[in-house]
Amino acid sequence: MAEKETIIKNRSDKPDNILVKEYEIKTNCEKLERQMPNFLRGFFSYLKLNVLPLSRYAYLQDIRFFLNYLVNHTDLTQADNMKDIKLDDFRIIEAVDINIFIDYCRQYEIETESSVIVQSNSNTTLSRKKTSLSVMFKQLYRDGLLEKNITDGFDPIRVKKAGEREIKALEDDEVHAMLDAVTTGEGLTKKEHDFWKKTKYRDKAILVFFVTYGLRLSELQQLNISSFNFSRGEFKIYRKRDKEAVMPLNMTTDKALHDYLEYERASYDVIEEGHQDALFLSVQGKRLTDRQIRTIVKKYTSIAMKVSRDGGYSPHKLRATAATSLIGRGNSIYDVAALLDHEQVTTTQLYAQHRKNVKKELVKGFEWEESKEKETE
Repeated sequence: MAEKETIIKNRSDKPDNILVKEYEIKTNCEKLERQMPNFLRGFFSYLKLNVLPLSRYAYLQDIRFFLNYLVNHTDLTQADNMKDIKLDDFRIIEAVDINIFIDYCRQYEIETESSVIVQSNSNTTLSRKKTSLSVMFKQLYRDGLLEKNITDGFDPIRVKKAGEREIKALEDDEVHAMLDAVTTGEGLTKKEHDFWKKTKYRDKAILVFFVTYGLRLSELQQLNISSFNFSRGEFKIYRKRDKEAVMPLNMTTDKALHDYLEYERASYDVIEEGHQDALFLSVQGKRLTDRQIRTIVKKYTSIAMKVSRDGGYSPHKLRATAATSLIGRGNSIYDVAALLDHEQVTTTQLYAQHRKNVKKELVKGFEWEESKEKETE
């Protein structure tokens, strides 16, 4: 039986592509829910009403992984698949069982037909899995399906606080080096250079928008031609929690955008159906995917930092670059917080405290070899 075409009738102010993205996430969540036991329906409703769509999807993926673990690696259930797990099976689960599961998640094997993949997870990932389980068990307790709340017995997981982490961002000279690389093609391999000839204006516009506005990957990926009001010199983006924001174009972004539109972007008639309004297109005439944009960013940031392609930065690091550069130029952290859509200004303060050169300044002139030479003069 052929799969039916999904048609979205848009009567909202949002562009079609935003609604399609939201619908895809919703559909993926529902697919996961149908694979799981029916007694979790109250938990599913809680997530739908209280958690952002992408977070909801991540929680459900964690729960699916846990349910499969119960079936394949424990004797806590006699079910052959996770759909058949009983509520009575959950009633015998103790905090120690969750702690053993989290420890299992630190490193486990995934066997394929041709290889065995060893999956290792950081404490940040483990903490998220623990949170997903905590939310589920608490909700089952609140709904009266479990007699006790076992979450108090979950082992703590040490995750570095934001202030303890080294903030990764490009310095201003590295931003210039990155933009020089995408402008001239220097530092690219022969294969990359051949591809660069077709995409240099697009890639430069992408990088400029990231480092100017600190956009999230999803915000940039979903940009449309219709997002821009050129007579007013502004464009609209759609943020988390159904928020909209209007951004002003400056000379740099306006030039980068018009260069791309004039010299490189495919004409309307050769663009793939359904992608005509998408701003950033692949050479095949389709909206760039998140993965394709990440690859572009890693390539040019790696050239700027003189590291391997794998050592290049993600789009989120360019968001951090925008924050640190704006604050370094004396802008108010409150204004920067508003630009980047930080819910709490404390997040922005972390970038204000970040001074990558402070260590360099501290040890400048404190060269042991040099001091030794001076002593012997």
